Formats: sequence, structure tokens, C-alpha cells
Amino acid sequence: MVDFAGWEMPVQYPAGTIEEHMRTRHVAGLFDVSHMGEFWVEGKDAISFINYVTTNDVRRLTDGQAQYTLMTNDAGGVVDDLLVYRFNSEKFLLVVNAATTEKDWIWINSHKDNFDVSLSNVSHKFCQIAIQGPKASQILQKLTETELSEIKYYHFVSGQVAGIDSIISHTGYTGEDGFEIYAQWENAESIWKKLLEEGDYGMPDGILPCGLAARNTLRLEAGMSLYGNELDDSISPLEANLTWVCKFDKGDFIGKEALLAQKQNGITRKIVGFEMIEKAIARDHFEVYVDDNKVGYVTSGSPAPFLKKSIGLAFVQIEFAKVGQEIKIDVRGRRFKALIVPTPFYKRPKS
Repeated sequence: MVDFAGWEMPVQYPAGTIEEHMRTRHVAGLFDVSHMGEFWVEGKDAISFINYVTTNDVRRLTDGQAQYTLMTNDAGGVVDDLLVYRFNSEKFLLVVNAATTEKDWIWINSHKDNFDVSLSNVSHKFCQIAIQGPKASQILQKLTETELSEIKYYHFVSGQVAGIDSIISHTGYTGEDGFEIYAQWENAESIWKKLLEEGDYGMPDGILPCGLAARNTLRLEAGMSLYGNELDDSISPLEANLTWVCKFDKGDFIGKEALLAQKQNGITRKIVGFEMIEKAIARDHFEVYVDDNKVGYVTSGSPAPFLKKSIGLAFVQIEFAKVGQEIKIDVRGRRFKALIVPTPFYKRPKS
């Protein structure tokens, strides 16, 4: 157990990180992500307010649809990455990262004055449990009358799980298919235990609870950004390969001017994926070299249990940010060869 953004979180459970990772890829993994933050945004200006404080276009959402987006500052740096859930045109739920919940709450409140909206920080009222993997839907279906097959990806419904009122969201952070369940915090233990029970926990082909380490290796294989690593207040969406969530044609939003200037002038660095050619493990913050010149640093690096290789994401100077470029990673004073490769590293098989 470790401190994580003020929460006591498990790094791993008894089966260990590798087994948790592999079970999620082949069967199902269960993740307690109740540390995430939740804000209600309500009122007649909810759409225009969210569109001003985020980069994506919330007008494109229909009731029951979710959207991945970013909040950026005036300089175009990323305040946070988050999900926006539309319940109706005047009611939205923002789900933000645990480590940035307080910062995000202050940020959105500092920009609401010109909008007729009501903001509520309900982070302490929600639990969030994610079930991910090829059998996630099959397991969860045993506990709900909601027809899960009818919930499209990045859509959600209000229903019951194990008899408990919940939001059932077809989303995740592992690269696998699965769902995230939001409910009142006091119901977390009950939902958790029911999912383990229905998932045949303890059997060789049953569900496994997963800790922070497996969550990290799974998202890294899937090429997903982690706030504090690939994203922060000094990193722009363009540098982080997230230009696709910046809708410049929607009207004004915080950071738009800076991002447009960056788009016009070009970026000097970019996130790339790499895999080690030589036998070594690249870790976060290790330096990246081309010849004898330092050209960047590793943002996330780890062995990839499913792919059986050492992989990572790195910021490198733009002239070296191309697939096929050979780089070297400084691993405790020795430099080992690596190759820039396309991301995501892992794509789940289509069912």
C-alpha cells in the first residue's frame, strides 16, 4: 500500500503485477479507481461553460454520451485530462484525476463568473470501480438488468449493479473493453465483492483485483497518457499527440490562441513510443540520446508483460520524432539502443 494523491492505494494484490496484467488481457481485471474526482456542472450555460474551459467540443455530445477532453491554461499547457458525461443539456459530470482534483476545482471556479452555471464538487460522494477485459461484460451482465451490449463505446446509462443505483459507463484505461461503475461511496465494498464473486475470483481463469502497477503497465501498452508524465501544465496537447481533442472551430476556449500559434509555428518536441532493442529497462525520467547528444527524456517506461518487451513513451526533439529512428536510453550510466515505433503498442483483437 502506498500514498497516491492522498489516498492509500494498493501497488499490487497477492497474485502480483504481471499476473494481474495478463489476467486483464485474457479474462478480466477489477480496479478500484474511487480516488478520481467528480464535479457536477449544471445550469442553462453548462454547454458554453464546458466548451470554454475544455478543448473538445461538448456540443457534439448527445444525452448518455461521454467525451475525452483536456483543460488547458492560457499558455496552452494541460491543466488536466478528463472525461465529460452529458446527462442532458443542462447537466454534466466531469471526471478528473485524483492528484489534480483540488487544482481543477479551483481552476473551473475561477472561470465561471460569466456563465449561469452551478458547480458541485461531489468527489467524496462517489466510488468508481472499473472492470476491464474480454470477459468484463459477461461478468458485469450477471449483476445488472441493463443490456450492456446496447451501450456503445464512450456512452453510459443510469441503472443498477447488484441492486445499487449506478452510472454504468462503457469506458476504460487499459486498452481492453470494459466498463466503469459509479455509485455512492458507501456501496463500493458491496459492488467490489459481488464482481469478484461473479467473476470466479480465486479460479485459474477468474477475475483478479489489480493495483496501481498493473493499471500503469496496461495503459502504457495501450499508449495512453498519464497526467504528470505525458501531460502537465507545461506540456501542450500538440506536443502530447492530442491535437485531435482540440476543436479550434468551436469558438473561444482557454488556451486557444497559444495553441493556434504553436500549430502555426510548429512544435520543437513531441511524445513518441519506443521499444528497447538491447536488453535493458527504460524507466521514467531516463535521458534519451542520439549519437552523443541528449535529445529528450523518458516520460513512462516499463517492461510490457503482454508484449514481452521493454517499452516506453518519451519526449524527443521534433527532428528525431519519427518512426524508425534509433535512439539510446541512458540506464544508470550506460546507454542502450532503442527504436521509435508506432503507438499504441498494443491493440486488443476485434471481437
